[in-house]
Amino acid sequence: MRIRSITYFMNFGWPLKEDRIQEAGIFLSTARAALENAGYEVQSTRVAGIPFAELLGLDAVSLTPRLAQKLGHLIAANGIDYASLGPALPDIPESYEMIPDAIAASKNVFFSGMLASTAQGISLPALRACADVIVRNANISHDGFANLRFAALANVLPGGPFFPAAYHDSDQPRFALAIEAADLAVEAFANAKTIEEGRTHLINEIENHTRKLAYAAEPLKFRFNVRFGGIDFSMSPFPEESRSLGAAFENLGVPKVGLHGSLAAASILTDAMDQADYLRTGFNGLMMPVLEDAVLAKRAGESVLTVKDLLMYSAVCGSGLDTIPVPGDVTVEQISALLLDIAALSLRLHKPLTARIMPIPGKSVGDATEFDFDYFLNSRVMSLEAAPLTRLFSGMETFKINGRK
Repeated sequence: MRIRSITYFMNFGWPLKEDRIQEAGIFLSTARAALENAGYEVQSTRVAGIPFAELLGLDAVSLTPRLAQKLGHLIAANGIDYASLGPALPDIPESYEMIPDAIAASKNVFFSGMLASTAQGISLPALRACADVIVRNANISHDGFANLRFAALANVLPGGPFFPAAYHDSDQPRFALAIEAADLAVEAFANAKTIEEGRTHLINEIENHTRKLAYAAEPLKFRFNVRFGGIDFSMSPFPEESRSLGAAFENLGVPKVGLHGSLAAASILTDAMDQADYLRTGFNGLMMPVLEDAVLAKRAGESVLTVKDLLMYSAVCGSGLDTIPVPGDVTVEQISALLLDIAALSLRLHKPLTARIMPIPGKSVGDATEFDFDYFLNSRVMSLEAAPLTRLFSGMETFKINGRK
């Protein structure tokens, strides 16, 4: 288990307040040292701000690419790995249009787009705007890699430390921890004699680690007067089998992830997380990024694991669809239909969901992906079983779906 990110939430200001970013860099450097001294590897440090459309305002939202470029340089100069400028907002439709150019203008800045919220409901124009961003991002480079830095969000609240979904809602800074813990699930069930034995072991491991993490993190809030927002202990993987959620599923007894039994495995793992006692923020679910998980990538390449399977698992456990390679000729209309299902599921089940979809230029279903990235495993392009929405779903409406009582 390791820390995927220490994420510092702040208001960057506009024009950018360089002193605030310097303070963030000092905090994150100190926090990294404290957590490493506690025995944890820290993969990255990150900052997340209030939604860029709110930061800039309607009259200046066209400056988003300039903001991203300058912020990218400033965080690098202060030893910070990545920044998130938060989601485009349905109330400012122009904000979605700015994202592809802003991603192209930066190397280390992430964005998102809001599809739906409990307060406002599902915005059909925002669905199409996010789908358009995904299609445009795919053409920034030959391999479609730019969509790594964009996700569509449904019912995602501020304060979660995982990117691209992270954003802030205050002038007061806070910090949170994003955990990479799929290996704990692999180990818990590898030699367990019963489901209950494995689940109890996993609960105990989560609570042991969160106590240690909180003990190391708590002094930082007093030293820097920064609120500790909590821990997102999502079972996120790393591209090797010992840190694969797919391997954890199969250790429980699923012959191959994607076959029946997988939904039960997902439920058991998240049930263990729900039972563990710790200060939570963010998703605290299973993160199943196809291109970041050795077994998921393998099963998707075998066509055993499908996009519909992953969407179904999101109903009981997951954080949505993540790093899903789809054909390069996928249309805005097809992606919009998929995002509509994500949005409806999130509102009906009172849970945050995201979609990070990666069209691969020049590739068709079944073609091998060819990414050269340390945190990716290559797989095959997955089928997106979607057609353009018609009739009522093709309109410009914003409508609500009430959560299940």
